[in-house]
Amino acid sequence: MALRSESPEKGRCSVRGFGARLSKGVGWRSRAIKTELGNTWTQCRWALAGKGLALRDNDRRLANLRNCESGRRLFILGNGPSLNLTDVDRLCDEVSIASNSIFLLFGKKRYRPAYYTIEDCLVAEDRHVEAAGLKNCWKLFPEDVRAFIPSDERTIYVNFVRGDYRGFPRFTDNFCRRVYWGGTVTFMNLQLARYLGASRIYLIGFDHNYALPTDRDAVQGTVITSATADVNHFDPRYFGAGYRWHDPNVRRMEEAYRVAGVHLVGQGVQVFNATRGGQLEVFPRVDFDSLFE
Repeated sequence: MALRSESPEKGRCSVRGFGARLSKGVGWRSRAIKTELGNTWTQCRWALAGKGLALRDNDRRLANLRNCESGRRLFILGNGPSLNLTDVDRLCDEVSIASNSIFLLFGKKRYRPAYYTIEDCLVAEDRHVEAAGLKNCWKLFPEDVRAFIPSDERTIYVNFVRGDYRGFPRFTDNFCRRVYWGGTVTFMNLQLARYLGASRIYLIGFDHNYALPTDRDAVQGTVITSATADVNHFDPRYFGAGYRWHDPNVRRMEEAYRVAGVHLVGQGVQVFNATRGGQLEVFPRVDFDSLFE
């Protein structure tokens, strides 16, 4: 029986197919190597920044914030309904950190924070226009939300460790090197307050109590898209219709708060809860008005 041979045309197709597969494979490997090199360089840059060797303007801005509020008291604002019962205008001459949609308060108050933060990617994406438009304050965000919130001369990105990392929750001693997630933006803010050199930290607006999503809200995993007004924050528009939020895990937050409290006290920094009411009992209570007598 005569042996069949491939036709020249079929052979050419096989060569072209092999060439296409080879080109695709080389392209994939090239992109993978480029990504890996980029990640390695980024981590090297953060490691150098942590040792005081800032290579970028972003890192130099961050380095300049170290201990810039040394010895001063500092207020961290939560965004619970109790914030409406607090005269936040008393903080106009104080050092404070506020976050997320605090700008919804600006139409009613003179108060403006010295430092503004977002760490949740959903908030960064949904509120990027308002966040980018804030002026006259330092704005600190995780590096991975850079795609949503563009940089300006008052914006600083940090090396933010998210998710189920080893040793959760961890409190950083080197904010320039890395910052840890703790289930709430307040955990980032406590780490920032320590980095700024605050000697006492007061929390206000921490109701620490959340209503469950309604039947009208869309729930997909841990992500909730509101269809109704927000009852968990100081303004019904905060996570109002169309805005997304993560299912709050109060137990996880309290675990992070306890770790932060122990760490800060060990560093000689006192933390107090000056919220009007609320259910956060991790930190000792103090009356807000008494702080201004």
